[in-house]
Amino acid sequence: MELNIYQEITDLVNTQGTAALCVVVEARGSTPRAAGAKMLVYPGGRISGTIGGGEMEHRVVQAALEAMTDGEPKLVSYAMTDPQRGDPGVCGGQLEVYVEPILPQPTVIVVGAGHVGRELARLAGWLGYAVVISDDRPEMLTDDLAEFAQVHLGPMQQLVEFTRIHSQTFIVLTTRNVEVDAAGLPALSKSEAAYIGVIGSRRRWQITKEKLLEQGVDAERISRIYSPVGLELNAETPEEIAVSILAQIIQQRRGGHGQPMASGKA
Repeated sequence: MELNIYQEITDLVNTQGTAALCVVVEARGSTPRAAGAKMLVYPGGRISGTIGGGEMEHRVVQAALEAMTDGEPKLVSYAMTDPQRGDPGVCGGQLEVYVEPILPQPTVIVVGAGHVGRELARLAGWLGYAVVISDDRPEMLTDDLAEFAQVHLGPMQQLVEFTRIHSQTFIVLTTRNVEVDAAGLPALSKSEAAYIGVIGSRRRWQITKEKLLEQGVDAERISRIYSPVGLELNAETPEEIAVSILAQIIQQRRGGHGQPMASGKA
């Protein structure tokens, strides 16, 4: 069974899947499974393997679902003595279970291969993200882009078919006009992407929002979108603008507060 779990983990990595690995790391006294028992939990609660069943396993599944959502590993401990006080069993022992989320590789999708888009893709690759860069203009997708990004030629609405957009995907539109954004955002806004940002002024975004609403895009989906994109750094050059956008992505991904380190705010 354990060997099957290792194969499942390999398959998850290869297919950019999501799950959580749960391992009994310590078992004292009488417990359903010994240290080393493993279980995979998939989104929705489906499991592979077992760490003992019953209420204890149910609680670990809930912890695994939380880990897949917040991306944080967890160490959970249970006494198995007295259900009257909330224990998940009566075996008499104690155990600890380590829960580790298995998430897809963080990916940045850049739509628009102009000056800012190119620098954004380059910086994202340097930071360790998988990178996709997309444009519907063949002349913009020069050969050098393939050195640090997967290249997509076509309208942005085709991206949902070209690449898997998952919970660790961060999409940035560095596009040339409202019409391009309004045509592509309806499809992208339905995706599982963790972040969608659109470059441009507040006025440009207001016009884009109006066009999206006219197309029937739900207001809640529109509210997910960051625009103007990036943190306010008074950035001017394409390289500086790329830094401000990646800073916002990192803040969103890591849960940072964006305040100066010297401010002392946690």
